Amino acid sequence: MGHVEIHDDLTFESPTLIEGLLGVGLVGKIAADHVIDAVDATYFGTVRCPGLPRVAVYESGSYETYPPVRLYGSEEHGLVVLRSDVPVSPSEVADFASCVTRWVADEGGMAMYVSGLPAEVEPDGERSLRGVATGDGERLLADHDIDPPATDGVWSGPTGALLARASEVELDAVGLVVETDPEFPDPEAACAYINRAVNPIAGLSVDDADLRAHVEEIRAEKEQLAHQMNESGDDSSRAEPVGMYQ
Repeated sequence: MGHVEIHDDLTFESPTLIEGLLGVGLVGKIAADHVIDAVDATYFGTVRCPGLPRVAVYESGSYETYPPVRLYGSEEHGLVVLRSDVPVSPSEVADFASCVTRWVADEGGMAMYVSGLPAEVEPDGERSLRGVATGDGERLLADHDIDPPATDGVWSGPTGALLARASEVELDAVGLVVETDPEFPDPEAACAYINRAVNPIAGLSVDDADLRAHVEEIRAEKEQLAHQMNESGDDSSRAEPVGMYQ
């Protein structure tokens, strides 16, 4: 059974969890990595789940290796970021979602999930952002002028499972759907998510200037990861509109 392993005791009071799993456009991944750097968050926990690959992650300039799905936190900001460098196996998403949701609920926290909505977008064009909610999350969306989806849809993949589990246990959570390039990493969509959802809802003031200044580098760095996801089968999180009669 999946569990969260804590190895650096940070103290949180009703933290906000920001999810950074792999998904279409890598919106959550790009945003989570940027937020971790911006608030100087500390690596304090590991998600252990049978469906996660047994791999070692390493970073440039460091001898250390890390597990593939990790928790970073900032006591000052009451923030926890779920950072992932691998996809979650479709056969194990239920256990993974239960594990993460149980930890957030035990901490009295609120969760923010994000998924890209494949769309035809210009590289520097505006991205629409809409939201859904569980528990008391609807109030947060309304307070910050985030509209509900304009069409029916289905949210699949690991973040879809997380949102479904949040609904089952009545955890306060919001799910943000952001228009994104379906083929390539989309830093512009990540900026829209940070500015219009993460900052106001989590009470942060993360600046996207550095992210925008390195858009091409980020696209190049993350593009190989996107190719690996496509080659291994499309099990990533995504939101998709559905026709009324489908």
